[in-house]
Amino acid sequence: MAADTGMGKILEVEGLRHRYPNGRVALDGVDLSIGAGEALVLLGANGSGKTTLLLHLNGLLQGEGRITVGGEVLTPATVRRVREQVGVIFQDSDDQLFMPTVREDVAFGLRQRGMAAGEAGRQAEEMLASLGIEELAGRAPYQLSAGEKKRVALAGVLILKPALLVLDEPTTYLDPPGQRDLIALLRGLPQAKLVATHDVDFAEAIAPRAVFLASGRVSDSGTPAELASRYRWRVVERVNG
Repeated sequence: MAADTGMGKILEVEGLRHRYPNGRVALDGVDLSIGAGEALVLLGANGSGKTTLLLHLNGLLQGEGRITVGGEVLTPATVRRVREQVGVIFQDSDDQLFMPTVREDVAFGLRQRGMAAGEAGRQAEEMLASLGIEELAGRAPYQLSAGEKKRVALAGVLILKPALLVLDEPTTYLDPPGQRDLIALLRGLPQAKLVATHDVDFAEAIAPRAVFLASGRVSDSGTPAELASRYRWRVVERVNG
């Protein structure tokens, strides 16, 4: 699970803008950066642009502005190389678990890169063992709990050795023990992390720094606790409203 542990910036986002076909402006000039090994949390109400931002980081969406990952500027010509550096964990693990068995799911990315099936399967089993879930290798993903699915999804990303992990609402569907397990796992990983979440307690547990998105812009920054004290009522209002 090697990652760049130098002092440089793993991610730099400059002036990122995105307008959806219906005319809605989702991002309106986002600027942020993440250093090697750093964890940064994105806080903000529903509709503030968090998920839209995350989908730009490996080229799933394209907007205006500049995104640099590991020193490589994201362009149509570099998108494949950038995607090798960015591991995305979707909010719903079912969106990225689709093979008949866990072993095949974790090995899928290696197979796509041309690795032989036997070696990819062996490395998948090693990755599962490193996360303490080797017993799941032969099971079908639909048989797993939400917490097990989240770990398997992470295994499928980590096996590709990305420099940056991008997680969208990772505590969704997780019970308290599952959340604690995820916190412990993320704390032990060397990769830089960008995590979008509404869960302020989770944010405080995994990152010393957070930014607050509002109307498609970074409106504030600080520790998760500082931002929670200033904005949490607004987040709850939007989620419940």
